[in-house]
Amino acid sequence: MIEVSHLSKSYGSRPAVQDLSFTVPDGQIYGLLGPNGAGKSTIMNILTGYLAPTEGEVKVAGFRLPEQAQQAKACVGYLPEQPPLYPEMTVQEYLDFVAELKGVKRAQRKQQVLAAARRTGLEEVLPRVIRSLSKGYRQRVGIAQALLGSPQLIILDEPTVGLDPAQVIEIRNLIRELGKAHTVILSSHILSEVQAVCQQVLILSKGRLVAVGSPEELGETLNPGSRLRATAQGETDTVLAAVRSVPGICRVELESAADGQVTFTAESEDAADRRAAVSRALTEAGCTVLALAAENRSLEEVFLALTEKTPEQDTPAEGEGN
Repeated sequence: MIEVSHLSKSYGSRPAVQDLSFTVPDGQIYGLLGPNGAGKSTIMNILTGYLAPTEGEVKVAGFRLPEQAQQAKACVGYLPEQPPLYPEMTVQEYLDFVAELKGVKRAQRKQQVLAAARRTGLEEVLPRVIRSLSKGYRQRVGIAQALLGSPQLIILDEPTVGLDPAQVIEIRNLIRELGKAHTVILSSHILSEVQAVCQQVLILSKGRLVAVGSPEELGETLNPGSRLRATAQGETDTVLAAVRSVPGICRVELESAADGQVTFTAESEDAADRRAAVSRALTEAGCTVLALAAENRSLEEVFLALTEKTPEQDTPAEGEGN
């Protein structure tokens, strides 16, 4: 669906994206994750044909950008961070208007608008004026307009920004449903959102691609050793000493100790599962194991390790807000 090869984009003398290469296959939900100024918006504006790259090659649905921008744009539905809504229109009027702009044939327009409204849960509010809708429903209208024209690729820029927790859950569920019929590119700096919705993640830092993979794979890549978390009954010193005595354990960190219960994490340098050895050592020390589970490094830890802030990253590139 998307092929990007050695893509670079500069604003004047300042690079926003540098030597970026990646591919996105059909039918997947990909997350663009990075701090402000990482290059996410620049990449999306190039993929949608609004910006031309300084260097490199970009193809969307087999069409080269910017040379075949018209054909490529016909394959893309785009929701900017600020949905391009007309607040004085009704939802019906607005979606009809967008369908016309996208060149949807008159005979198919009514059917497409109704289908987009149904998929985004807007049927009941079609007669309402957009300015009277909650932010969550306005976001749904923005997603509905992106669906018009039957695009193969949906690009969503910070789709849950400013929503309350209930609305965030609704939009995330909607994105998962869209992923069943479309390729979806989701830009976000919210770690939990990418982890909850995306099958693959591209982590950006200062305009460069620093990691690609599923949330689970990224955790394993950055943390080739193993880690476990446990709670045991006993004296704190006895519990920690027993765990440290296990061969291969390189680090033990106390999380809490209260009412005779000690919670800790233990890490090893290799990927061996040491739960049985830790459990045995605690039992031999007279400590009862209450909970014991293996853990992978969270996406948040991966993100922080890969995008550790440097002074030159503090100022985003011109035109690059997120």
